[in-house]
Amino acid sequence: MSSSKKYTIQNSPFIVPTTDGKLIEEHFGQATDGSKDISIAHMIAPAGWLEPFQTPEFDEFTYIIKGKKQFIIEDETVVLEAGQSIKIERNTRVQYSNPFTVACEYLSICTPAFSMDLVHREDQ
Repeated sequence: MSSSKKYTIQNSPFIVPTTDGKLIEEHFGQATDGSKDISIAHMIAPAGWLEPFQTPEFDEFTYIIKGKKQFIIEDETVVLEAGQSIKIERNTRVQYSNPFTVACEYLSICTPAFSMDLVHREDQ
């Protein structure tokens, strides 16, 4: 009789290649295990980091571990600090950045999973 485990421990997340100095360690998601339902990533955005505006087809939850992160959501600027979290609903225009002087460490959870096909980044 074989037993199959009802859990998965992730000891080696997929390190997403970036060109902007941001560390992205995807623990679960399309790049790591092919999941299209959810992605969970640990990230560190360096001071001065900036992404272009995007209008993703997924809900994104962000929990700040250290530092601060700026969000421009539609036309409103929101800054979160360590211990705070936010949910940004799918099909919302948003820009993520760290215009501050220290790195921001955070967790990001996307449902369905993050995909470049679903993020819809604008040209810079």
